[in-house]
Amino acid sequence: MNIAILPARGGSKRIPRKNIKTFHGKPIIAYSIEAAIQSGCFDRVIVSTDDSEIADISRKLGAEVPFLRPDNLSDDFATTLDVMKHAIDWCEKQQLCVKFVCCLYATAPFISPQYLQEGFTLIKSEEFDYVFSATSFAFPIQRAIKITTQGTIEMFQPEYLNHRSQDLIEAYHDAGQFYWGTSEAFINRKSFFSSRSKAVLLPRKYVQDIDTQEDWELAEALFKVLK
Repeated sequence: MNIAILPARGGSKRIPRKNIKTFHGKPIIAYSIEAAIQSGCFDRVIVSTDDSEIADISRKLGAEVPFLRPDNLSDDFATTLDVMKHAIDWCEKQQLCVKFVCCLYATAPFISPQYLQEGFTLIKSEEFDYVFSATSFAFPIQRAIKITTQGTIEMFQPEYLNHRSQDLIEAYHDAGQFYWGTSEAFINRKSFFSSRSKAVLLPRKYVQDIDTQEDWELAEALFKVLK
């Protein structure tokens, strides 16, 4: 059995009620639920939440909410791996034989069934713990600068000051959309970032982290242009 798990607690502070806030006409969690269902990869699409309103909305959108997450896994200190392990443990107690699991973030309106399918093909055909979405940095990270306590500028890696951009190794970052993994990897809290992981590369235009109101506004503007 393959399952999707969407962590969606109710206590978002920087953007209140973020997981069900309206994004271009529907709750933002709808985009992740719809992509999961349309991908055809999952036997069950489960939302892990502590919030009854999120649970009701998620059910109406076609997901299951077979349990409410306990308070100790719904505060600011609970990790994604904690939440995933709890959900997988619940499935095992129901005698569900879970082989592959996909963590889908609830605030990922650019998520695509196509890339979920690509990730599923990789995780089931090769010996990886995880396959997750990633994208490239828009600027060479070797040229990154910092502002000191005195307000002056320093390079993090000054040894690359005179290197041509095309000679620098391209760098990538987690796109924050989905994480395919084996049930065993999630249960044992294995690291996402290791030689046992592989990335599904997304175009940068489909990636926008949403943590602040400014992020939200940028995502809405980008979505309008793309869609």
